[in-house]
Amino acid sequence: MLAGQLGAIGLNKQLTTARMETPAVNSLLIASRYQLKQIRINPDLDANERWLLTGVNSGHKLTVGVMHVPNRVSGLKYDFLDSIVNIAAKWNFGHGFLLGDTNSGIPGLDEESRVLNEREGGWFKSLQAEGWYDVFRQKYGDKKIFSWYSPNGGNGFRLDQVFANQATLPYVKDIKYEWGKSSSAPDRRDALSDHAAIIVDCHI
Repeated sequence: MLAGQLGAIGLNKQLTTARMETPAVNSLLIASRYQLKQIRINPDLDANERWLLTGVNSGHKLTVGVMHVPNRVSGLKYDFLDSIVNIAAKWNFGHGFLLGDTNSGIPGLDEESRVLNEREGGWFKSLQAEGWYDVFRQKYGDKKIFSWYSPNGGNGFRLDQVFANQATLPYVKDIKYEWGKSSSAPDRRDALSDHAAIIVDCHI
């Protein structure tokens, strides 16, 4: 249904990790006006519904990696994060973004109550050491903003990020988080999703 709605507004080139036989599994969708081609470089991640690396044929060499990082309880989180750093370190795809729900953040900065740990914060440092930058922090420094709120305590966390490599960062003009609204629930944070959307203005 969503894929059809996106196609109706011109985003008819689509790739997804969703599978008909497992409709309840968290999966990804990339929709574009430009031709898309999946890139497979890591056997473990390539078979995972939570990772999708895509070349975007927009006239420029642009590659986008989309992720939904598992939470700690799964026991898969840290291996997943390490795999992303390895991909960033070996990147040879030109301009690029790595983005999504990382279930991670910088302790003391991307949280309203202490939950994030140094292992997760160190992941941001590892990506930056490989030339990948948290776009929001590059633009807005230590500004506090949250992209998800816990359903029980209502505490805010910035768990959704966009990372740009060094070649791409100069072309990023702005980034913002935006909550969806609906006529039936204009003030609810979960009107469309329990996460805020990330909008990046990039002129390559």
